[in-house]
Amino acid sequence: MKSFTYMRATNAEEATREAGGDGVGKFIAGGTNLLDLMKLQIETPGRLVDINRIGLAAIEATPEGGLRIGALVRNADLAAHPVVRGKYEVLSRALLSGASAQLRNRATTAGNLLQRTRCYYFYDTTKPCNKRNRGEGCAALGGFNRIHAVLGTSEHCIASHPSDMAVAMRLLDAVIETVKHDGAARRIPIAELHRLPDDRPDVETILEPGELITAVQLPPPPEGKQFYRKVRDRASYAFALVSVAGIAAAGKAKLAFGGLAPKPWRIEAADGLTDADEIADAVLDGATGHGANNFKIPLTRRTIRAVLRDTREG
Repeated sequence: MKSFTYMRATNAEEATREAGGDGVGKFIAGGTNLLDLMKLQIETPGRLVDINRIGLAAIEATPEGGLRIGALVRNADLAAHPVVRGKYEVLSRALLSGASAQLRNRATTAGNLLQRTRCYYFYDTTKPCNKRNRGEGCAALGGFNRIHAVLGTSEHCIASHPSDMAVAMRLLDAVIETVKHDGAARRIPIAELHRLPDDRPDVETILEPGELITAVQLPPPPEGKQFYRKVRDRASYAFALVSVAGIAAAGKAKLAFGGLAPKPWRIEAADGLTDADEIADAVLDGATGHGANNFKIPLTRRTIRAVLRDTREG
């Protein structure tokens, strides 16, 4: 691990100021992803800013009837919160399907949104990876790509986003609150937070260097039955091959997907459809397999049929 400076921030303004806008500083909270990347020298921050003491661990009701979730709320606490369990069941289910109990006790809301891909070649520094080192090439394109994306990819990267929580947040139309390194605040719809790879797979979000997520705001609870279905190789300690977060009401379903793209995937044009195959056609429009992950396309179609059937049968 390369040397770095370390400091503990006491508030958001101090944290962003210390991180700076030069890209050298990184924030650390749970560290469940960053520490692994630092050990492999995939992430090499010159400054590490500990944000665990800046007071962003509250879950509060909003005047509009929604929920404001602090950036440092642990995944386990969020999944167990009575309002989340009772009114945002899809979020609780998504959180509980991710990682292990030990990791959920440490991982934070903001960190979960910003976790990096689990692409094998991204983690293997002996293999070329455009996400790790721009211009090297993408080893996954001609390699073992069973867990990789079939939507939203480019010739430069086919990595998929690993978060379960982010899929539920996308379904719920969450809004991300941030503070930039110069102190300016902004609100970002989750649909705009993550970037597709295009020719810059090394830039994964629209956040600026030194910009800190402070909270995630959810709108009032949706009407209808909520569900989360995760299809994976084993029952735990596995990332989604395909996951579906959904809200079903009046015979129609609103769906978001994980495991299929470099970001949580949602096609609004499918919202007004009732037939499972028509929904699948809309969602999978443009889907392209890369060999070992070809199965994800028919698997997604079957999963859509299954979740809609189960929902309608109660």
